[in-house]
Amino acid sequence: MTLPDSISVQREDAVAVISFNRPDSLNSIDAGIRSGLLEAASSLNADDSVRVVILTGAGRAFCAGADLTETPGGSNVTDVLENEYKPALMAIIEAPKPWISAVNGAAAGVGSAFAMACDLTIMAEDAYLYQAFSAIGLIPDGGATWHLARSVGRKRAYELMALGEKLGAEKCLQLGLCNRVVAAETLLDEARALARQLVGKAPLSLRYTKQSLNAAMEQGVAEVMSNEAQLQFLCVSSEDAREGMQAFLQKRAPVFVGK
Repeated sequence: MTLPDSISVQREDAVAVISFNRPDSLNSIDAGIRSGLLEAASSLNADDSVRVVILTGAGRAFCAGADLTETPGGSNVTDVLENEYKPALMAIIEAPKPWISAVNGAAAGVGSAFAMACDLTIMAEDAYLYQAFSAIGLIPDGGATWHLARSVGRKRAYELMALGEKLGAEKCLQLGLCNRVVAAETLLDEARALARQLVGKAPLSLRYTKQSLNAAMEQGVAEVMSNEAQLQFLCVSSEDAREGMQAFLQKRAPVFVGK
C-alpha cells in the first residue's frame, strides 16, 4: 500500500488509525486525500487482522472540508463527487468492520460527512460539526443530508444546513451525532480504548450487526426481520458462535477468530 503524504496509517495490533494529514490546510480534502483514503480503506477493510479502524485528523482539525483551491467547476463536480468522494465514503459505510471517527477541532463541509459515515464517533470537547455550504452558495454533499435527517429529523437538519450552525461536541452528543465527548488531549487514547473493546467482540457479529443496521435504515420492519434471520443463520453456524457459547458456559473470556 503506497499512500500519498496526505494520508497516514498506523497499525497497533488489530487496530488501524488513518489520519488526514494536511495539517497546514486543516486537512482540507484534495485529490491526494480522496485517492489515498480509498486505497487505505480498501486495504484495511480486506485485511482480516485489522478488526477496527479509527479515522482522525492530524493537527488542529479533523477536516475543514473540500480544498476550495482545487474544486472543479461545471460537470466535473459531479464526476469528483460520484467517482472520488462517494467510493471513499461508501468504503467506510459498507466496511465489514467498525470504523470510529475521532473528531478533533473542525469537521466542516464534506469533512463532517466523513465523520458521520463512521459507525461510532468520539469528539473532543472543543470539536464541532459545521455545514458550511450555504455560506458559499453550495449544498451539503457526501451524504451529509442523509445522515443529518436520520439523526436529528428533517426540520432540525434543514435548519442546521440552511443557517450553517456550528454544532459543538456537547450539542452533537445531545442530538445523537456522536457517542462520547472527551478531553481534547485524551481523544485518541479514548478512541483506541473503545477500539480495543470492539476487538474483543466477535468480528462476524460486528460485521452482520452493522450490515443489518444499514439495511434497517432503509427497509420496513418485516424485511428487516427476514434479513436478521438470514444473518443470524450465518452467525449461529460460525466457529465464533460455538466459542462464545462454550466460553459462557465455562465462565471464561471468549477467543474469537472471525470465522
